[in-house]
Amino acid sequence: MNKSDSERVATILEGMGYSRTENEEEANLLGVLACSVRQKSIDKVHSKIHKWNKLKNRHNMITFLSGCVLPADREKFLKQFDIVFLISELPAFPDMIRQYGIVTPLGLRSNEHAIHGNARKNEDRLLKKIHLSTGKVKMSEPDKKIEDFWHIQPSYHSTFEAFIPIQNGCNNFCTFCAVPYTRGREISRPSEEILSELKLLVNKGYKSITLLGQNVNSYGFDKNGKEIYFTDLLRKIGEFGQSRGKTFRVYFTSPHPRDMTEEVCEIISRYKCLAKQIHLPVQSGDDKVLMRMNRKYTLEDYREVVRSVKKHLPDATLFTDIIVGFTGETGEEFENTRKAMEEFKFNMAYIAKYSPRPGAVSSRWKDDIPDEVKTERLHTLTRELTRHTSVYNEGLIGKDLTVLVTGDNKKPGYLSAITEGRILLRFPCDEKSLVGNYVKVNIHSATDYSLEGTLVRESVPETVRL
Repeated sequence: MNKSDSERVATILEGMGYSRTENEEEANLLGVLACSVRQKSIDKVHSKIHKWNKLKNRHNMITFLSGCVLPADREKFLKQFDIVFLISELPAFPDMIRQYGIVTPLGLRSNEHAIHGNARKNEDRLLKKIHLSTGKVKMSEPDKKIEDFWHIQPSYHSTFEAFIPIQNGCNNFCTFCAVPYTRGREISRPSEEILSELKLLVNKGYKSITLLGQNVNSYGFDKNGKEIYFTDLLRKIGEFGQSRGKTFRVYFTSPHPRDMTEEVCEIISRYKCLAKQIHLPVQSGDDKVLMRMNRKYTLEDYREVVRSVKKHLPDATLFTDIIVGFTGETGEEFENTRKAMEEFKFNMAYIAKYSPRPGAVSSRWKDDIPDEVKTERLHTLTRELTRHTSVYNEGLIGKDLTVLVTGDNKKPGYLSAITEGRILLRFPCDEKSLVGNYVKVNIHSATDYSLEGTLVRESVPETVRL
């Protein structure tokens, strides 16, 4: 989500006359799109701004902060950054610089900034509504300013991979989670805009597109029948892919197990362009912990969703998210999570140690699991994950897989690629023209988390060979 947000931030900054630099010391504007979901991420922001404020002693520069930032974190950062704002307030960013009275060559320019789409005409209205000093928003309501943000044309980071936000906010209020307090309640982007952006990307030759939302499979629920639902959106995308004839893959993240239906799996199985990869956060394998997390499903409910995935998508990879050391997690409750990992044999699991987030319900509870216990539990689950990924990957040896070439590999003379199931892969080749294209690779070896193979020469498109 932050990478997707950054593509719209880039459009605004480029429209103001800025150009990108990889050297922080020569920058006139430095910003962070933060993520308050984990304390570790916020700690990194504190480290960055401490370094940047030292740079101010040497030359004139502006610092800003946006992204997913909790109110408590935002208040602290207001003292450290020049400008702090909600990501939905991005269309007004040029005027924020002028309102703050920061004198830079760009700040002295006229108001004729080249802002794309319809965002510019909304600036005056937005500035009357936002609080430049705090960036506060009522989290009991959807952040409707996000609609103006969506109208900004992204400056895509890649020529073959792209993200499309379809939704903002969340209504689930998991007790550990910061999202409802950083992005507000759910609001769905108009399906016409989503489909138009997707068709534009496909027509431009994009090969991998990811639909983004905090809970994608509740898409449309907030529109009271005035908008299509997630299953309908997937069906329309599938029909477009079928009629277009171009090879591309569409992913989505993240669904909530409570709202993940068998119909979604059935639709994915029907259309080639809908990627056979499912990211389904389980968070815990114990019903008592799930209840304390307010996840609104049991492990048996989750198991039923996985059954639907396996029934309709037998070749799909399954990814998940897990939190270890949640408040009150006993050794027995953790063991149930380990058993769940053994049962579901995930292809990837993003495992995190629990950290209380200010404002979330669980922040009022004692964080009673020692860090060394959390660390050991994380390592235990990582070892469990590795057992299953290595078996799955070894099972691919000898097969020809259609993969998307993503760039140079760190090993000289090799290219990196990714399978439809989002497993990393490399193969010996120095033909840079293959980057951004689909090719077939014969798998000859596997590690715990990646594959290695040999390019099947007849799979290289004629246009790429030229």
